[in-house]
Amino acid sequence: MLTSKLQKFKKELNKLADKKQAAILQRFFKTKKGEYGAGDVFLGIMVPKQRLLARNYLDLSLAELQTLLNNKIHEYRLIALIILTQQYAKADLINKKKIFNFYLKNFNHINNWDLVDLSAPNIIGNYLLPEPRDVLYDFAQSNNLWKKRIAIISTFSFIRQNQFSDTIKIAKILLLDRHDLIQKAVGWMLREMGKRDEKLLRHFLDKNAKIMPRTMLRYAIEKLPEKDRQYYLYKKRP
Repeated sequence: MLTSKLQKFKKELNKLADKKQAAILQRFFKTKKGEYGAGDVFLGIMVPKQRLLARNYLDLSLAELQTLLNNKIHEYRLIALIILTQQYAKADLINKKKIFNFYLKNFNHINNWDLVDLSAPNIIGNYLLPEPRDVLYDFAQSNNLWKKRIAIISTFSFIRQNQFSDTIKIAKILLLDRHDLIQKAVGWMLREMGKRDEKLLRHFLDKNAKIMPRTMLRYAIEKLPEKDRQYYLYKKRP
């Protein structure tokens, strides 16, 4: 049952709906049967407008956010995660832990790449900075696409602190993953690592470029000089 606050939220959100844009987003986020976003429903509201609306609902309770995360409409879940990241940033240690656990409990609702990318580093990654990181390895070794993406994208928070070992270890676990979204995510995190420690990236590539999926490799080497990109794309591959 929707609270009065959520009823108001729903009315405001529906006013922003754009059917033409929704059709574009349905295709972009692969929502057909058998695709990674199957069943996801879009209202067609761009992210900047969602962020503006979220500002008026930053005090929603976890129970109310749960209601939004349970919804099949993508924008409901995205705004819930925008709010959750904002709440986490301002929370004390006790409430950070509550939000962290709430997030883990809801991984199955964080089920598209944009939902993972905006939230995982800021909640999971940030919380684990001073904590054991076993959960990321459990996620990385699962068969669930979104758990695996959460695992590698969460390490962005570590990368920002010049901590690279978990990115490398999880990248190795996911090195031969066949899904495009995992290949792109691993390559992206390796690239971000390389922007801070190019020598470490080159060391990883020297050992693994031969077997890395091409999409992953292209993402990882994107910021290297052209001659080095050509080297890893062709000379280091069979």
